[in-house]
Amino acid sequence: MSEELQNEIEAINSIYGDGTLISASEDEIYVLRLPGRDASLRIQFPAEYPSVPPAILGTQSSGEHTRKGEAAHVIDVFRNVLGKIYQPGEVCLFDAIEEANNTLSDEFRADDEHLEGQSAAETSAVEQIPPSSSHIDDVEPPWTLSEVVVELKSVFIARSAPVSSPNQAKQYLQHLLDSDKKVRSATHNITAWRIKGEGGATFQDCDDDGEAAAGGRVLHLMQLMDLWDVMVVVTRWYGGHQLGPKRFSIINQVARDAFVKSGFVKEEAPTKKKGKH
Repeated sequence: MSEELQNEIEAINSIYGDGTLISASEDEIYVLRLPGRDASLRIQFPAEYPSVPPAILGTQSSGEHTRKGEAAHVIDVFRNVLGKIYQPGEVCLFDAIEEANNTLSDEFRADDEHLEGQSAAETSAVEQIPPSSSHIDDVEPPWTLSEVVVELKSVFIARSAPVSSPNQAKQYLQHLLDSDKKVRSATHNITAWRIKGEGGATFQDCDDDGEAAAGGRVLHLMQLMDLWDVMVVVTRWYGGHQLGPKRFSIINQVARDAFVKSGFVKEEAPTKKKGKH
């Protein structure tokens, strides 16, 4: 097993719970239990992974409450996602899980809305209730995720999103905690934001969430990078080993990665030194 695969297995099980990704009896084959789904998949990781892609072999279990044909559809979705996001030399399973879950959730939500629409059409005397003012709280924030970093079994990941007001930043954070139980159960969710309001007013704030001084360090990073109208949430699951000051470096590392991936900051290409002729 490569070091990259070993770290990825630790990260997946730390984030989604023990038993999410486990070894099967055969060599190089693992069973993935998709978070929030009854179906589980069989995945083969070649010895050369991540230089070569993993292969989806099929269904390990359809689950007791899975609808007919749903397990096969889950495999198709996961295969398609994996084919799109895999890059040679880069681990891909976390991104594949998140993307596949988002795709499946959108599909099931659309099915539910279609059924609700049919039911409403069949009911001739239904009072139309205006949308509540809190509907914005149900809108999925446009998070961009960093790479997952694992250090001595502690797992770090950052999310960044554009925001236009402190209230919106607070709503996004609350939505994340309410909708994602693995984030809600994390050891720390460190937040920071910087916002330019109307009339030249500026807002910036941070929260350590128990990781002393971490929020201030992330906010300082945003100041150095001159970032505005953006927020970041750095999530850490403690792995049982003290990391000392290194944890602050990793927290800033994943925060910066989220900023870069979301397009808030551009990575400059290294300049090549001219050699002597």
